[in-house]
Amino acid sequence: MLYKPAGVISATKDDRDKTVLDLITDKKRNDLFPVGRLDKDTEGLLLITNDGDLAHRLLAPKKHVDKTYRVRPEKPLSAEDIHRLENGLDIGDEKPTAPSKARLTENGDLLLTIHEGRFHQVKRMLQAVDNQVLTLERVSFGPLSLDLSLQRGEYRALTEEEIEVLSAAGKK
Repeated sequence: MLYKPAGVISATKDDRDKTVLDLITDKKRNDLFPVGRLDKDTEGLLLITNDGDLAHRLLAPKKHVDKTYRVRPEKPLSAEDIHRLENGLDIGDEKPTAPSKARLTENGDLLLTIHEGRFHQVKRMLQAVDNQVLTLERVSFGPLSLDLSLQRGEYRALTEEEIEVLSAAGKK
């Protein structure tokens, strides 16, 4: 589990930018890779693994593994905006987004749970309701929540129990 900071890219290597694997300082390994991607300016929970089968299962669209993001919108979201986000909307692709779960926090942030992984999907969903993302952070991936004891750029090994629940999530 890695707490990806902004400014770091979700790649195994890059000639220009720091990558998430550059943050893994102990036990340099050549077989690790990120499970999915977070945009360069997006922070939050990123899984790093060497288990290709698990990664594929967690990312396969048919598995519907939820990912939850904390979004700071540019302007307040209305009940109608929430309704549209939850019921799927046109973001310029061949089909509308799948239904999602959306709720506002006390400070006006949006917690948005999706199970698709389209290019810039959360940002495009906010644009579709005439808004912009100021900050974006993935707070959970399937059954795992970001370990709040981690600082940005820090990581830790998953527990056996966490690996088991992740494996089960990828099998449904």
